[in-house]
This record gives sequence, structure tokens and C-alpha cells, in this order.
Amino acid sequence: MSRTVMRYVKHVITHVPEGGVTAELFCTAHGCGQSSGPQGDPDDAQDWALRHTGRTGHDVFRREYTDHARVTRCE
Repeated sequence: MSRTVMRYVKHVITHVPEGGVTAELFCTAHGCGQSSGPQGDPDDAQDWALRHTGRTGHDVFRREYTDHARVTRCE
């Protein structure tokens, strides 16, 4: 019979700045289906939403942000 020794090590997850952030806004108005598309600058996605609201009157959006993360040991 073999035995296994388990060692639990604390880790932390952090944002990787050089990976950047991608933002995308989706219009939630019934039947609209338009989105800003993935934007490397979150301000560009917000600007799209402001223009979309001005053109259509649609005023509710779902926001999605993605970034890169790194897991490292706390030791």
C-alpha cells in the first residue's frame, strides 16, 4: 500500500498589467442585440454605449471586462 502526503500551499491571484483589459458593452433592449465589440480601452466601449443611447434611446447595457491574471505562491 502506498501513502500520499498532501501539502497545502497558499496562493494569490493578481492582475497582470501587461496583459491589458478588454471591455465590451451589450445593449439589453429587447431585440437590439448590438454591442461595442471587444475594446482594448474601456473608455472606447463606454463611448460606444453613449452614442448608441443617443441614436436609439436604449439606456441599459451589460458590461463585460476581461483581464489576465497570474497565480503565485504566497511563500
